[in-house]
Amino acid sequence: MTHEEMLLWEHLRNSKLGVKFRRQHAIGDYIADFACISLGLVIEVDGGYHDSTEQKKEDEIRTMQLNALGFEVIRFSNEDINCRIESVLELLKEKINSPL
Repeated sequence: MTHEEMLLWEHLRNSKLGVKFRRQHAIGDYIADFACISLGLVIEVDGGYHDSTEQKKEDEIRTMQLNALGFEVIRFSNEDINCRIESVLELLKEKINSPL
């Protein structure tokens, strides 16, 4: 796991947000950074290489395929995790507590 993934994991592990998240969880042909199976939610933490045009296309395909498997994908940048972790957590709490 990257440094940013470890930082986020500290807030997700042991159901700290009220739901169980798994880290490095296989879904179809992919390994999701974090997945909440009960909510059908995948969290991806994207480093700088995700800014390239080619990687953006691959990420879009990955998201569409995960959507087709019934998962919503939320992406955060390393900068989001390092500089705005409280905002990230608030957004996740809203998502977790919103009606399905």
